[in-house]
Amino acid sequence: MSGHKPHRLILYLVIISLMFSNNLANAQDVLFGTIDSTRLPIIKSHYQKELLIDYCLEPEKWDTVKHGLNVSVVSTNEIFFRTEVPNLKRASQKFEASAWKGERINLELLVWSPDTLKQINIELNELKSSANTRISKKNCKAYLVRYVISNFPYNSDQYVCGVGPTNSGYLMPDRFEEFERFELPGRTVRPIWVSIDIPRTLKADLYKSIITITSDKESLEIPIEIRVLDLALPSPQKWNYRLDLWQNPWVIADYFNVKPWSEVFKILLRKHLKLYADAGGKYITTYAVHSPWADNSYYLEKSMINWIKQKDGNWKFDYSIFDEYIELAHSVGISGAITIYTLIPWGDRFIYYDEETKNYVTDHWPVNSETYEKNINTFLTDLRKHLKVKGWYNKTFLGINENELQQTLNVIELIKKNSNDWKISYAGYWHEELSGLVDDYSCQIAFEPSVEEIQNRVKDNQFTTTYVCCIPAKPNNFLHSPPIEGRWLSWYIEAKGYSGFLRWAYDAWPSDPTRDARHIFWPAGDAFLVYPGGNSCIRFEKMGEGIVDFEKIKIIRSKIKKSNDQTIKKLWAEFEINQQKILDEKKYNSADLENMVNEGVRIINELAIRLK
Repeated sequence: MSGHKPHRLILYLVIISLMFSNNLANAQDVLFGTIDSTRLPIIKSHYQKELLIDYCLEPEKWDTVKHGLNVSVVSTNEIFFRTEVPNLKRASQKFEASAWKGERINLELLVWSPDTLKQINIELNELKSSANTRISKKNCKAYLVRYVISNFPYNSDQYVCGVGPTNSGYLMPDRFEEFERFELPGRTVRPIWVSIDIPRTLKADLYKSIITITSDKESLEIPIEIRVLDLALPSPQKWNYRLDLWQNPWVIADYFNVKPWSEVFKILLRKHLKLYADAGGKYITTYAVHSPWADNSYYLEKSMINWIKQKDGNWKFDYSIFDEYIELAHSVGISGAITIYTLIPWGDRFIYYDEETKNYVTDHWPVNSETYEKNINTFLTDLRKHLKVKGWYNKTFLGINENELQQTLNVIELIKKNSNDWKISYAGYWHEELSGLVDDYSCQIAFEPSVEEIQNRVKDNQFTTTYVCCIPAKPNNFLHSPPIEGRWLSWYIEAKGYSGFLRWAYDAWPSDPTRDARHIFWPAGDAFLVYPGGNSCIRFEKMGEGIVDFEKIKIIRSKIKKSNDQTIKKLWAEFEINQQKILDEKKYNSADLENMVNEGVRIINELAIRLK
């Protein structure tokens, strides 16, 4: 039997080899890391600056459009869809406007064609008066308006505060981009936004120029005339309007993948904040805790003050980032107020560094607990001392955001026990119980005080602003909102007697903000008004127009008091009737809002001529 052993060994090895080969083949059939093909993004050969996945609903209309280059001056209060023939009664080949010194004049050009057009260029020139006074070409800028995805259709009366629609999309024009020339695909439109900054020291006169639009085969000219009136706006830093757009500087580091507070980071951050400063931004948003809200920002807000628990159990606080951010904001012109968020973080969550373990610790200190009161009191005492040394105490507000009434009252009591001269800001529904306790009250526009209640706060030297967020559906400055709503809001603010406007947020970007503004929780555009790179947009500029209107009204109001001219008094009576219409408005029809604003602008300009 022993002679058969070699044969058995060979047979055994053959069987083992076959089993191994079979198992290897089976393993190769299991494709680890497989992705469902329906979820794969479409591969493009180049980076796409817009996600051009819309389609035309009325393609037959392009058959009647004149071939070649079509250009018109259009209203900045409307939008035009990328693949649809623009709904214009007739093309406008001239632009006329009146302006104050120090004002920005915006105009919009629309380019469209049934044909593909190449090498389209916009040439801006200096504006000249008959006396040869000039507005420099450097004061004139043209921007390509890029299309961005919204999760609601244009002019929708729907809204969501929570998980929103993620399976619907609509392409809306909004983001500005500098350019030299561009190509227009056939059967599409392209908006061009033109801004002209009127120098504050310019001589009042009529200024004229020509905008030239060329393609590789054609050229068109648009004459423009701007009558500069003999009244001037102060610099934005001196405006009365209290603009509070909440910032999160950490988005710069996360989006551009740069080290926080490095020199590159600060260069990007200055440009990012300059847009806000030039719109009259007053408030510097700072954070005393990590992610103060419900972790619902795509890029989380991080604390600017490092809480450190020492080995002996005592606290110390590192203000280095807090100080650096405030000083950087000051350097670009934002210096009106500092808001510190928040003493009531989401879930009562506080994060601190433990010197004993050399780790960061997440702890929960419920309001009214002994631990909360002790630690917050220690923090406030140290913070007050630091702010006094820096010279910032008198313009600093301890911010409370949409917390329920009793919890807010409890924390205010704790703050006032620490020091009665702390200033407090609150954003949320109007509560009469808070009015005498809150120095800066921003009321949700759908749950607001009466005109009389606002006037009483003015008498007590308290600020009252309003804000919109994921509600109401109208008026708002969502991506899908008619642009006129953004301007009209400041007319309402002035008529109501508010001090200004608050918005969360300036820059809470979703994952792909330059192309897709949809947020998982809220309407697209609810969380930001500036694009990466410090780039503006239609929504931001329309908000800016309303702020300038507010400033003009304040200046005219002060001059009216000194005039006995009957024509002026009659014009002012007309203006107040129009303001009452604005106060009474509830339907928010775009055409009606535009008529109200246009009527107000007409009267203000007439008064400006007579009151110079």
